[in-house]
Amino acid sequence: MSNKLPSLKAAVRTEFGKGSARRARREGQVPGVIYGHKTDPRHVLLDTLAFAAILRKEGTNAVLSLDIEGEEQLALTKQIDVNPLTREIEHTDLLVVKKGEKVVVEVTVHLVGEAAPGTLVTQDATVVEVEADALNIPEYLEVSIEDAEAGLMVTAADLDLPSGVTMISDPEWLIVNVIEAPTEDEMAGDEDDEVAGAIEESQEQDKAESEAAAEDE
Repeated sequence: MSNKLPSLKAAVRTEFGKGSARRARREGQVPGVIYGHKTDPRHVLLDTLAFAAILRKEGTNAVLSLDIEGEEQLALTKQIDVNPLTREIEHTDLLVVKKGEKVVVEVTVHLVGEAAPGTLVTQDATVVEVEADALNIPEYLEVSIEDAEAGLMVTAADLDLPSGVTMISDPEWLIVNVIEAPTEDEMAGDEDDEVAGAIEESQEQDKAESEAAAEDE
């Protein structure tokens, strides 16, 4: 996240309901709600293109300096609802924050490097929960798997955290596991087992249906 907070104008939303939300999106606006610090929720409209550009640059934990019709408000993007088909931002929740305040957020874990030949890398968790200063949230955390050998296990406790950031997730939570890659024979054996299992299940089902039919007679 950059040191200078991105600024964005927000209009107060006065119409509600699915119909008004659809109209707002057609007009290039994202409906949102701002809440926190024991304040009443405030419904706003954000420019879709400007908001999307900020998220691309700052990440999903972007802290915004909102201009709500002349009033400045710092807010953290807490939730973003995206249409799975059109990828359009449909709604956002924004959390009121203050300078010097700590917040709990989810941060993405990125893998860097290539593990040793003959290994298979599985990433069991792609995000972890951390506590950080609202104005200094890391965009992501890195895990190096360069030349990693089979047997390497990286837990949440092993992640390298920036200064001032505290891990909230279970420290024993498995993030990355490096194992020996299966051989072609082992993979072929697994496929044979799956086929055999499917055949056996089908035979058992046919037997059960035959018995049920016999009982009906």
